[in-house]
Amino acid sequence: MVLRSCWKSRHKNSSGPAPCWTRPRLAALLWLCVTQFVCGSGAEGETNNVIQKDAEFDVTYNDTVTSENQTIYAFNHTVSRNKTEGVRVFVDVLSQGFESPILFVVRQKQAVVSFQVPLILRGLYQRKYPYSHVGRTLCQPPTRAASETQYFFVDVSTLSSLGTNYQLRVSRVESFTLQTDKKFSFTASPSQPQYFKYVFPDGVDTVIVKVNSEMTFPCSVMSIQDIQCPVYDLDNNVAFIGMYQTMTKKGAITVQRKDFPSNSFYVVVVVKTEDEACGGPLRFYPLRPDELIDAGNRSKFIDVIVTPAINSEVYVMGMLFCLGIFLSFYLLTLLMTCLENKRMKKREVFQIAADMSPAETGNPATSKTQASPYEYGSFADNGSTLSSEAITDSATSTDNNYGYVEQSLDSVGRSRQESLSSVEEDDYDTLDDITSDKNIVRTKKFLCVSDLSRKDKRILSKKYQIYFWNIATIAVFYALPVVQLVITYQTVVNVTGNQDICFYNFLCAHPLGALSAFNNILSNLGYVLLGLLFLLIVLKRDIVHNRALVRNDLNALECGIPKHFGLYYAMGTALMMEGLLSACYHVCPNYTNFQFDTSFMYMIAGLCMLKLYQKRHPDINASAYTAYACLAGVIFFSVLGVVFGKGNTVFWIIFSVIHILSTMLLSTQLYYMGRWRLDAGILRRIVYVIYTDCIRQCSGPMYIDRMVLLVMGNIVNWSLAAYGLIERPNDFASYLLAIAICNLLLYFAFYIIMKLRSGERIQCLALVCILFTAVVWGFALYFFFQGLSTWQKTPAESREHNRDCILLSFFDDHDIWHFLSSIAMFGSFLVLLTMDDDLDTVQRDKILAF
Repeated sequence: MVLRSCWKSRHKNSSGPAPCWTRPRLAALLWLCVTQFVCGSGAEGETNNVIQKDAEFDVTYNDTVTSENQTIYAFNHTVSRNKTEGVRVFVDVLSQGFESPILFVVRQKQAVVSFQVPLILRGLYQRKYPYSHVGRTLCQPPTRAASETQYFFVDVSTLSSLGTNYQLRVSRVESFTLQTDKKFSFTASPSQPQYFKYVFPDGVDTVIVKVNSEMTFPCSVMSIQDIQCPVYDLDNNVAFIGMYQTMTKKGAITVQRKDFPSNSFYVVVVVKTEDEACGGPLRFYPLRPDELIDAGNRSKFIDVIVTPAINSEVYVMGMLFCLGIFLSFYLLTLLMTCLENKRMKKREVFQIAADMSPAETGNPATSKTQASPYEYGSFADNGSTLSSEAITDSATSTDNNYGYVEQSLDSVGRSRQESLSSVEEDDYDTLDDITSDKNIVRTKKFLCVSDLSRKDKRILSKKYQIYFWNIATIAVFYALPVVQLVITYQTVVNVTGNQDICFYNFLCAHPLGALSAFNNILSNLGYVLLGLLFLLIVLKRDIVHNRALVRNDLNALECGIPKHFGLYYAMGTALMMEGLLSACYHVCPNYTNFQFDTSFMYMIAGLCMLKLYQKRHPDINASAYTAYACLAGVIFFSVLGVVFGKGNTVFWIIFSVIHILSTMLLSTQLYYMGRWRLDAGILRRIVYVIYTDCIRQCSGPMYIDRMVLLVMGNIVNWSLAAYGLIERPNDFASYLLAIAICNLLLYFAFYIIMKLRSGERIQCLALVCILFTAVVWGFALYFFFQGLSTWQKTPAESREHNRDCILLSFFDDHDIWHFLSSIAMFGSFLVLLTMDDDLDTVQRDKILAF
C-alpha cells in the first residue's frame, strides 16, 4: 500500500514522459519509498515531494531545495577495466544561512558518501570554519568486466522551510591516474581535497611519491591509501588509514608494492583548516564555542610526481661501499704493523751485532756493560746498591741509546723503579714537611713528568682500567632500553602510518624490512668498525709494553710518557657505542630520543680531554667515578635544555652561572695541580691571594704558561655562556657539544704549542695523522651543517630541508657526515696515541709537565 502510494506520488510529480524504469532506478525508487515510510512525510498536512532527474556530466544544475521537496540526480557512466576515470562532484550553496545546511548524499556501487553544505570543519580548540564551496572525488569500485555501466545518485535535501539555492556539477577527471616520472599539477583546499590513483608498472616494486608546492602555507596533509571505498579525504579523517604526513613545501613517502595487494594506491592531498601543525601562527581563540570563523582563501597549488626508487643492486653497492671504506683501514693497519715489525727485527739484529762486536775485540770497557745475571747477583749478595745512574749509563752506552738489561732477580728492577718514583732525602731538610712532599713538588716552577708519576704503576693501571669497565657497564645498561624503545617507535610508525613521528630525510630514506631509513643506519657502521680497530691497536701496544716491562726494558721503565691504556680502551668503547646509539637514533630520529645520538659524544670529548691531561699528570688525573659523574651532569643538563630551555630565561641564567662557576673551579684545579680545597674559607683565601700577589706586591703569576691557558679558556667559556644567555639557541644539545669541543680544541692546541716550545718534536706518523684528521674534520663539518632535517621544528618544516641522495643514489649528506666523522674521530684517537712517541727514549725527569 505504501509502495503503491509512493509510486503514484513519484509518477505524479515527475515531469516529462514516463521514464524507462531499469533495475537501478527501481532500486532507487524503492529506497526513497522506504525512507518516506520510516521517516514520515513531515508535519501534518504537508507533503514531501521527491523529484528524480536524469542528469548529465559537465552540466551545472541551479536548483532550490526546501524541507518539502527532495531532489535526486541520476547519473550513469561506463567503467572500463583497463581505464580508470575519476568522477568529481562540485557543490556551491548560494544562500548564507548556516542554521539548516543542505545534505548531499552520493549513493554508488559499494559506497555512500554524504556531506553537508556549508561544510563545517573543526580546528584546534574545536574552532569551526564554514565552507560554502565543496568538491569531492568519488571512489572507483573495481570491476571485473571489460566494460560496465555503473549508476550513482546524488540526493539533495534539507530541513529548512525556506528555499536554499545551490549549484551542482558532476565532472569526469580525465587525468585521474598518475604516470611514472610525469609531474601532475592541481589545486586543493580544505573543502575541496584531491586524490589520484597510481598503478605499479611492471618491474617496479618501490616508488617515491613526491609532493611539492611553492607556497609554504596553508598547511596540508599528504596520504597514501589503499584502493577502497570510502576514501578518507577530509582534515578530520585523513589519518584514519594508510600513511600520511604534514607538509608545507615538500613531502615524500616511499611506497612498496608488497604493502598494496591491488598493486595500486591513492595519493590523497588534503589542505588543513589551520596551520599550527606546520608551525604556522596560532589564530585567536573564539569568544563563543559556537562561533564560526571565516577561513579565508586557503587554496594551494601542488605538484605531485611519482618516481621509481632504487633497486636491490643499489642496496648491495651501498653496503659493499660502506664495508670497503672501513675494511681498508684494517688492511692499512695490518700493512703498517707488518712493516713496523720488520723494522724492529732489523733494529734488534743491528743492536745485537753492535753489542757483540766489542766483546769479540776484547774491549774491557764495553765488556763490563755486558755483565751476566750472575755478576749482578753477586753485587746484590755483597750488599752493594745498584744506582739508577749506573744502570742508565750502562743502558745508554750503545750508539742508538737503546738496550736491554737482563736481570734474573726482580729486586734490581724494583730498586730502580723505587729510586725514580720517590724523592731522595737530600732534596729536603729535616723539617716535618717531608710528609707532604707532594705539596712541595707541585709548587716547583718547572715540573717534570717524573714529579707527577710517583705513584705505583700497578695502582695507577688499575685506577685507569676502571674507566674501561665503567663505560662498558654503562654501555650495556644504556643500550638495551634504547634498542627496545626504537623498535617500539618503528613499530608504531609502521602500524599507524604516521610519518610525522620520525624526522627522516624522506627524499633519501631507503627502507629495508621494517626499517624506514636503512641507509642512515648503515652509515654508522664506521664508528663500530673503527672503534674496534682502535681497540686492537691499543691492545697491541699494551701487549708490547707489558713484554718490555717483563724483560725490564729501560725505556719502558724509566723513559717516555707513562703508559696507561685504560682511557684508550674507554675511548675506543665510547666510539663503538656512539655508532650503535647513533644507529638506534636514526631508526626514528625525533624530539624524545635525541640524547641517544649525543650522550657518547659528550663522553668522547671528556675522555679525550682527560687523556691529554693524563699524559703529563698521571698521578693527579680524575678518577673514573668523578669523571663519569661530571659527564652524567652534562647529559642531565642536555636533557633539561632541550625540554625546558627554549625561551626559558630562568633556565639559561641558572645554566650560565653553573657554566661559569664550573670553569673557574676547573681553572683552579689545573693551576694549582689539585693542591687546593673547596670549603667555607675558599673566598677568604681567594681574596688574600689577590691582595698579597696582585695588589700589594704586583707580582705576576708563578705559572705563566698555565695562566695563559686558563685565561684563554675562561674567555672562551664566558663568551659561550654569554652567547647562550643572549641568543638562547634552540638546539641546546649541539650548543652544549660545541662547548665541549671548543675546550678540547683549546687544550689540544695548548698541548701542541707547549710540546714544541719544550724542544720536543712530532714524529712523521703523528704529523700525518694530525694533518689528515684536520682535513677530514673540515669536510665532515661541511656536510654536518647541511641540515637535512631537524627535530627543533615541526615535521612539515623539517621536510623543507630534505634533499635527494648525493652518493651512489643511496647515501645523503648526513650519511657522508657519518662516514667522515667516524674516520676523523679514529684519526683523532691515533693522534692522542702517537703524538708523544718521540719521548719513548727520553728520561721522565727531562720531560716537562705542562
